[in-house]
Amino acid sequence: MSTSNTTPELQNQPSLEQLRYPIGHYNPAPYSEAQKIKWISDLQSLPALLEIAVQSLDAPALHTPYRPGGWTIQQVVHHVADSHMNGYIRFKMALTEDKPVIKSYEEHLWANLEDTKGLPINISLTLLHSLHLRWVKIYESLQDEDWQREMIYPGSGEAISIYTHLGMYSWHGRHHLAHVMELKTRMGWQ
Repeated sequence: MSTSNTTPELQNQPSLEQLRYPIGHYNPAPYSEAQKIKWISDLQSLPALLEIAVQSLDAPALHTPYRPGGWTIQQVVHHVADSHMNGYIRFKMALTEDKPVIKSYEEHLWANLEDTKGLPINISLTLLHSLHLRWVKIYESLQDEDWQREMIYPGSGEAISIYTHLGMYSWHGRHHLAHVMELKTRMGWQ
């Protein structure tokens, strides 16, 4: 029988990997109508779920990083808006151009610009509500052949279908929502 000097409290602490990826890494799913409907539903509900998750947080809580060395909750909320604006533009490019090479962006630098530090999160929450209404409206109007349209990621040259792109942003929203929810749980802010 082996014994450990680790206290039960320390044994239950999440690893850095668990803090960074609380719902795991994104894994593309095979095409299915049911999966597509679920992902669209995820996009549709994210703005409200994120707003509910942060509505009771005060300024010190909003300035708390979700993990050591990570972004604050305020930065996370603004990042979701930045990322989803980029995703929406990429999606529309793939619908209207033949395999466009999409533009990447330096998200860690964007997270430190004055709009993410100096503006309240309700600005980005309002933006997300409007953006996701538009995004979902287009997704719901797509024809079967549209789901296979592709965009090319710079650097890797990988072609990503609109279907896979939807899955990525469904995951991305749930990923950052989990950052907020798990921090609230760890801090006893429920």
